[in-house]
Formats: sequence, structure tokens, C-alpha cells
Amino acid sequence: MNVYYSEAHALHNPAFEIFDGGERIASFEVPQRMERILVALRQDGRFEILPPEEFGLQPIRAVHDESYLHFLQNAYQEWLATPLDADYERNALLPATFPPAGWRGHIPKSILGRAGYYMMDLSAPIGAGTWQAALASAYCALSGAKFLAQANILSPAAFALCRPPGHHAGRAYCGGYCYINNAAVAAHWLTQFGKVALLDVDYHAGNGTQDIFYQRADVLTLSLHADPDYEYPYYSGYADEIGTGTGWGYHRNFPLSIGTDDESYLAVLQEALQMIRAYAPQFLVISAGMDVYGEDPLGKIRLSTGGIARLGEYIAALSLPTLIVMEGGYNTAALGQNIVSFLEAFHAR
Repeated sequence: MNVYYSEAHALHNPAFEIFDGGERIASFEVPQRMERILVALRQDGRFEILPPEEFGLQPIRAVHDESYLHFLQNAYQEWLATPLDADYERNALLPATFPPAGWRGHIPKSILGRAGYYMMDLSAPIGAGTWQAALASAYCALSGAKFLAQANILSPAAFALCRPPGHHAGRAYCGGYCYINNAAVAAHWLTQFGKVALLDVDYHAGNGTQDIFYQRADVLTLSLHADPDYEYPYYSGYADEIGTGTGWGYHRNFPLSIGTDDESYLAVLQEALQMIRAYAPQFLVISAGMDVYGEDPLGKIRLSTGGIARLGEYIAALSLPTLIVMEGGYNTAALGQNIVSFLEAFHAR
């Protein structure tokens, strides 16, 4: 299986994030996540690890707002050049102010004002290498999508080893460790060749993906995730959110309760897979978060490594050209084993 990976991910290495209750902690989303996965892939021996192609900004602009991308690309350097009242170390940009609910006013000129405008939360700090890492991550997903479109084999599969992850990034905002929505960029790119289904199996709701495709019918978006009544992102991912306009009925959320185990999860998955079969897409994109693992520090769903393997088996049985895009997963000790277990079925078909 082709794996698309860039060492540029390590340029994004935030020293901290602001966690629940305002606590400043070391970030869970660290470069070591990729190192553990690479070790497991190389030990397995069946994966060809390839650098991504460069695609420019056009396929990214197709799903993200131009002004947001300009902010993301320039925010850190602009912040460094801005005089502040207090003198402190500027290792990452985070805002202290966010617009109130329903606000529809001006985009601020100040960098701190725009940071609040374009950021959903305090878990996506922007550092010196964030833009370069996020761009390379999107290129990994696009490279995998291009492989699917050009492959001359039945039901090809590719793995985009993306970092930073992407599914919390909306059309004009970052958040939840995510800056560019890698899976959405790849899915949109593939629509030039036919319909696409995007299945999100990360522990957290794919609010950014929902935001991007909510009014579209050419990408069916489905997300299995922890119920937002008790889990991040809190304001998106509810069962009654099914799309609007031409996208009505082409989005579906499957909120799951605390403690959901292998059998319960896979039973819900079957409903999502049936919707994909009925939609009959030409391509499948998977937002693959391994934070559904039962011992993940940020999750309360209890899938075992065996359950994750069965998750991969059930999806692979669709026999569609499939791009697997790396999202969350923060138990670094088990991350490599869980990814290899998930990918196993895509080798066997």
C-alpha cells in the first residue's frame, strides 16, 4: 500500500495547548505520533512510504476561504512584528477574544482580533512552522487521491499519513489541532471524477467537514463520534443535522454514548455503510482517527485493537477505491499497532 508522508509535519510542534477549564498543558498532538506509526509501518514491510507531490493552493482554496488561508499563512510572522504591551515569549499565537454568538460584523485588522475570528478554540496554536506543516499534510491527502484516480487496479487503497490532522478545520476556521481539512480537500478534488463518500470514524465529530459539505450533494458525509452533548466539539455533530439546500439528506451524524464498545460501534457502522452503498460513490475517503481506542487519553469510546481491525474489515468490504486519511489518536504507545490493524483488510481485498 502506498503511504504518503512528509517530514515537514515536524515543523509544527506547539509547546502547549489550553485544555478544558483553561489549563495550559503540553499538547497531545505531537510529532511523536507520526514516529510511532512509521515504526509500525516499516516493521510490517508491506507499505511503500512516498513523499507527497505539490499541488499549489488551488485545490485548497476550493474548500477553504481565501482570507482564512491568507491569515493562516501569515499570522505567525505578523504577530512577531506586532508590538505588544507585555513582553513575553511568542512561541505560538493564540487569541484571548472570540466573537459572540451570532456576530456578523467586521473582520478585525489586528492580528489578535483576526486570530479570534479565524480560530474555533485554544487547541490550535499557530507557530513558526504551522503553515508549512499543514500545507504538506494536505499534499499528502491530495497525493493519495491522485493515486486512486490514476490507479489501474481494482479497488485501490492509499494511506495519507497526515499531520496536522484536518477534520475540525472548517471553511474559514481552525480548531481541534486542525488547520487545513485534508480529507475534505482530497474529497473535493476527487469529485471531478465522480461522486465521493466521506466517512469519519474519529472519536470527535468532524465539524469542519460538515461545515464544508453541508450544502452539497456530490459528497456524502457520514460521521460516527462521541455525542457532542458531552464531548468536543459540543456545537456540531447532532443526529438532526442532515444537510441543507441541495445537501439536504447528504449528511448524517451518528452520536455515540460514553463507553460504546466494539459490538455496539460496529452495529451503528453498518447503518452508515448501507447509506454509502445506496449512494453508490466512485470513491471513498475515510477520516481515520484512532482515538476511538479504549485507552486513548482523549476518548471515552472503548474499541479494542481487534475492534479497530474489524472496523477496517467492514469498510474495506465496500470494495471502493479508498483513501484513508490520518486524523486523531493520542495513545502513542498503541497508535502504530492500531493503524496497522485498521489497514490490514485493505491489503487483503
